Amino acid sequence: MRMPPQPPENGAPDRQAVQVVIEAALAAGRPLLDGVDSKRILTAYGIPAVEPKIATTPDEVEQIAATVMAARPGTGCVVKIASPDISHKSDSGGVRLNISSAAEAAAVAASMQARISAERPEARLTGFTVEPMIQTRHGHELIAGLADDASFGRVVLFGAGGTGVEVVDDKALGLPPLDPLLARRMIERTRVFKLLSGYRERPAADIDAIVTALVALAQLAADFPQIREFDINPLIADETGIIALDARCRLAPLAPEEARRGHPHFAIRPYPREWEADAEIADFGPIRVRPVRPEDEHLTQDFFDKLTPHDIRMRLFAPMKSLSHAFVARLTQIDYAREMALVAFSPDEREILGVSRLSGDPDHERAEFAVIVRSDLKGHGLGWELMQRLIAFARQEGFAELFGYVLSENTTMLQFCRDLGFKTALDIDDATTYRVSLALTGSTGPETAGNQTAS
Repeated sequence: MRMPPQPPENGAPDRQAVQVVIEAALAAGRPLLDGVDSKRILTAYGIPAVEPKIATTPDEVEQIAATVMAARPGTGCVVKIASPDISHKSDSGGVRLNISSAAEAAAVAASMQARISAERPEARLTGFTVEPMIQTRHGHELIAGLADDASFGRVVLFGAGGTGVEVVDDKALGLPPLDPLLARRMIERTRVFKLLSGYRERPAADIDAIVTALVALAQLAADFPQIREFDINPLIADETGIIALDARCRLAPLAPEEARRGHPHFAIRPYPREWEADAEIADFGPIRVRPVRPEDEHLTQDFFDKLTPHDIRMRLFAPMKSLSHAFVARLTQIDYAREMALVAFSPDEREILGVSRLSGDPDHERAEFAVIVRSDLKGHGLGWELMQRLIAFARQEGFAELFGYVLSENTTMLQFCRDLGFKTALDIDDATTYRVSLALTGSTGPETAGNQTAS
């Protein structure tokens, strides 16, 4: 357990843009996305990519090539075939680099068209893409993407790229979700990492940019389980950053078992973003509620410092003056498949106002809960709001019972639990403690959990 680095502030991904691309492709029966749509997805998740221009005929290729090369004088352009039936375009002669004139681009397109018609008559050729020729003096060709492993589900891939990727066979796999440190360790496991680190007159590549891209790919896999494979090859990296020159994506509709609780396509359940919400508490104001994240460690320590010794003893059943890193790590680095901690923040997420949490048993039948509100903010309805959301989460997860333990002297908490519908009974093993329990029936999801304003 460690204090992870802060995630890069790369802005929120444009999930809606990706949703539109995926839904349109699946509705049209196109499981394999071409480079145009694949690069739209990359751009939506903050991964730089060359913008392709679409042409349907060699004449259109000539017109677009002239425009592309005029925008970047002296760089030339690239022409590629567009076909839903040919995934590796270079193997079929469908990629030509370093084209120096618009007339040459048109001739290349016509030649590709004739070759595909002769060698792959069954393949549909929908047109061509024209892109600027990207040339970097110190660029490295890499591969990055997502794969579907039979044992572990979705995995993130990174390694040396280019046309010889299968021959070189230099790659590392990682289990999503990733944070920057895990992504960097993936990179360090490859042989190409030594080259990326710089040598002789060649400067080191921007490793942080590669790390950001791998973290973004892991998030993409969590957000869209319809994506079964995603290949970025080549991903060019140098000292100035990264850029994806080519990409392809394979989709599949969700199977019934993939629509059930959690992320069955992940070996490790990712951050449950669907439980993020804003709420308005009467007599208090707006708050932000979301699941705890590892980077909340320093805020958790600040929150503890604002609790009175009495509240600490009521919650932890023992006095405690400070929290160790190991203890806070246990609170903030949780297994979302078996635990949950819903945290109420100030709207800017700079202060923790309260926390409700549960821990499920191995059979996923019962879950133990706890709740605490900052000592100076009690009596405003924060605890009620947090518990309503925690109960909704427990119901959606399929737990049959939510239970907890309350000191008999904590009469306020006992009444709070009764108001929520919990049954209370003295613990048979400890006469100073009550066991409170709530039978969970029905189903309340995150979309309805916050509809009622707590008082």
